[in-house]
Amino acid sequence: MDALYANFLKPGDLAFDIGAHVGDRTSSFRRLGARVVALEPQPGPARALRLIHGRDPQVTLIQAACGDHEGSIALRINSANPTVSTASAAFIGAARGAGGWEEQVWDREITVPCTRLDTLIQRHGRPDFVKIDVEGFEAHVLAGLTYALPTVSFEFTTIQRDVAEACLALLETLGPYRFNLALGESQRLDFAEAVDAETMGGHIRALPHQANSGDVYAVLSA
Repeated sequence: MDALYANFLKPGDLAFDIGAHVGDRTSSFRRLGARVVALEPQPGPARALRLIHGRDPQVTLIQAACGDHEGSIALRINSANPTVSTASAAFIGAARGAGGWEEQVWDREITVPCTRLDTLIQRHGRPDFVKIDVEGFEAHVLAGLTYALPTVSFEFTTIQRDVAEACLALLETLGPYRFNLALGESQRLDFAEAVDAETMGGHIRALPHQANSGDVYAVLSA
């Protein structure tokens, strides 16, 4: 994991971890010497984050969701598998009946604070790297961004390829980005050289359903 993120972060950089869960990416960013602003809206994972990173002055923990507006938002909780809790009703709809998702149940709903990337930037500074993993809500997060940032990663799933394409389109409105991709938890970039949005979109559309998920890395061209 550290070897992958070392492509995008160096000591002293600022990283945003949007959808931090219990902080495995936050921990990696800190090992690389970056300062971190970590957002996690779920009470349980947020408590775990505070236990692990609460005394680290280089980590700012915020118990909130990130989206396209300031205020609050409904978060659907998957109690058996909190890592797929989501603010996206469309994500839950796409998962319903999809292969590999049959046992997933979103069994309760809570209301959580919601903020925007632009607001976080105004309060904490412009990040060198933003990681977004919010279970189908990624395009809403990017809709709250008006700055071209050096590197942005977002998760995609094969049950919602349209969300990935929306994210590519949103990033293209912000600046001249090139894209790479790592499937699942491989921590390995698929392309020897970053590609344009059209090529990346075609690559994601061609993936088999069983590929399940991955992360797209968008790097701002010089």
